[in-house]
Amino acid sequence: MKRAGFLLAAAAFAFWTAALLGQARPRVSRPRPPRQVGPRPALPSQAVTFNKQIARILQASCQKCHHEGDIAPFPLMTYQDAFDHRFAMADQTGRRLMPPWHVDSSCGGFEDDPSLSGEDIRAIGEWVASGAPEGDPRDLPPPLTFTPGWSLGPPDQVLAMEESFTPSFTQGDVYRCFVMPTGLTADRFVAAVEVAPGGRAMVHHVLLFVDSADTAERLDRADPGPGYTCFGGPGFTPTSALGGWAPGNRPRLLPEGVGMHLPKDSRVVMQVHYSARSGVLEPDRTLIGLHFSKAPVQKRLLAVPVLNYNFLIPAGAKDHEVRASIPYIPFDAHALAVTPHMHLLGKRMNLTATLPDGRQVCLVNVPDWDFHWQGTYFYRSQVPLPVGTRVDLSAWYDNSSENPQNPSRPPRNVTWGEATTDEMCLAFLSFTLDAENLTGAAGLAATGLATFSPFWEEGWLPGPSGDSRPLPGSPRPR
Repeated sequence: MKRAGFLLAAAAFAFWTAALLGQARPRVSRPRPPRQVGPRPALPSQAVTFNKQIARILQASCQKCHHEGDIAPFPLMTYQDAFDHRFAMADQTGRRLMPPWHVDSSCGGFEDDPSLSGEDIRAIGEWVASGAPEGDPRDLPPPLTFTPGWSLGPPDQVLAMEESFTPSFTQGDVYRCFVMPTGLTADRFVAAVEVAPGGRAMVHHVLLFVDSADTAERLDRADPGPGYTCFGGPGFTPTSALGGWAPGNRPRLLPEGVGMHLPKDSRVVMQVHYSARSGVLEPDRTLIGLHFSKAPVQKRLLAVPVLNYNFLIPAGAKDHEVRASIPYIPFDAHALAVTPHMHLLGKRMNLTATLPDGRQVCLVNVPDWDFHWQGTYFYRSQVPLPVGTRVDLSAWYDNSSENPQNPSRPPRNVTWGEATTDEMCLAFLSFTLDAENLTGAAGLAATGLATFSPFWEEGWLPGPSGDSRPLPGSPRPR
């Protein structure tokens, strides 16, 4: 209003002046030099505050882990939380070490990618450099809430070890299997499994197997103490598997219509790897949370390993490559997720599918492997794998003394093994079969599954070069 009034007054003054000049004696006009206008000063940029920008960045990419009771070492839920850790936030995000995301986002297109944009990183840096102002409370978004103990909310069923177990590390790492009866009176399908380690610091990883017989219970009865020793595997041929857990692996609900089959009267056998290198010794009572499928399930989630266990990484080698492959997939399938896995010498990994028409599809690219943060990565769009597809894996390892993660001083030759000081070259590919339709008349005996059975039961045996040998009677690679 003031500016409008000023403009009106100025216009009136100009009109009045022109009227007076029009009555005066004419004057000879002289040319005037052009007016010099300096550059307009830049408008001050809006200050970055916690309440307006930083809180939203933390909610989108950080608080899933950085809240009380989860894997992160401290929460980032409030202004005071962020202020106390502001310098670490600027440093870790500036170097793209946090939030942890160790796969190439341009390969595959994965769900739940927490990677920060360049704009987000600049905002955090500006906020810290300007003194980390809190800002207007009216700008603060509603807080996120997290269910204590379970990321996906209360499970439909919780399975627990009968009693706590304290490992003895006198002989190194400990592998122990614990039998957990489900008590199911009917077959169920599982949409998600959540593992809650009791001794999180010393639990290296957890694998879950399904036993429809009483084999695991007999092994348990024959071994004194809770559970039984099971180095290298559960000690029996499992009916199926329910996945597992490692640091960084977050639970996720499967897409509607996909589930993991859990037969009635079955037992979940939990293999726990306790790491002697953790430096922690405490009782462990790990819990398993089962989330059952609510909608009808049409397809089972299946998984196959792409692996090579016939390799040797020479002592001192800084960039040693190991390869593995499935030369021929004998059925039409769609990949839903991938789980890369190496140990402490791992540097990077790449998994690629070559389709029958020659096109290549990047399934996962891990440019900077971190043994302490492993995950299962779900594709935003399921990846078609038609019959005849070839899958190739390449992994690189640093077995030199320059690798700070190398557990052997001096370095030694390293081969495949279950211990943390051994190595693995492995990626699990989770998929569904196009031919399967559990809601049809055939149910679990759906047509097309006969092709999958030997593939699942025997896998692909890696040859000396790392290329897998197809099973006898399987179609040969084209």
